[in-house]
Amino acid sequence: MDLVLTKGVALLLLPPGIFVVLGLLALLLWKHSRLARLLAWADITLLVVLSLPAVGNHLLSRLQAEVSPLDPQALPAAQAIVVLGGGRYAAAPEFGGVDVSSGAALERLRYAAWLQRRTGLPLLLSGGSAFGQQRPESELMAESLSRDFGVRARWTETRSRTTFENAKFSRKLLAAEGIDRILLVTHALHMPRANASFGAAGFDVVPAPTVFLTRGAFSDTLLNYLPSMGGLRASDAALHEYLGRAWYALRSPPRD
Repeated sequence: MDLVLTKGVALLLLPPGIFVVLGLLALLLWKHSRLARLLAWADITLLVVLSLPAVGNHLLSRLQAEVSPLDPQALPAAQAIVVLGGGRYAAAPEFGGVDVSSGAALERLRYAAWLQRRTGLPLLLSGGSAFGQQRPESELMAESLSRDFGVRARWTETRSRTTFENAKFSRKLLAAEGIDRILLVTHALHMPRANASFGAAGFDVVPAPTVFLTRGAFSDTLLNYLPSMGGLRASDAALHEYLGRAWYALRSPPRD
């Protein structure tokens, strides 16, 4: 229930929920015309600004600037590779109506497979089922890793629902194997929060981020300054990470 509440609050604080909240407040306070107009203008301004590709890409670039890609010619020493779940493609009709790994998860698996072939390190896949009604994400990832990339995972962590739990339950699995130093694979924008969570859990983390926002995402044309769904998605992804980091900082999870 706490996870549902947390995710519900996040949906109302992030686009597009925040636009609905501000719009409804403006309507409810319509009799107080000055305040209502202020809320309405704030709503429209926020929608326009966050829909600009220039803004969304800038927010994403600030996040990924905190991490660097690994040097493919000089991979650091570690004892295992840990890959974080990235969602599911539920009831995929082209696969017979079963759940499979999402596009984001496949991006992480692609890089993890590349790393595994170059290092020979064992792989741990971390990801459960957020609401307990589906197969764990890590099991779907293990199937895709083997079928699509020809690499097998040694461990699947099936209980986690959040980044904090990814770290907590992965630590319990790998501590039993005497593994402390890991290559941690997730998206570049998610890496700062993931790195902090795994460090707090007791790991010696070597960040192995993937899917960077590259120069090709930026444009010097007028289109970069016109509202678009792509700009709004980029802003939403970045703000989701900033909100997650703020929430984790408030929780200050203990080491365990």
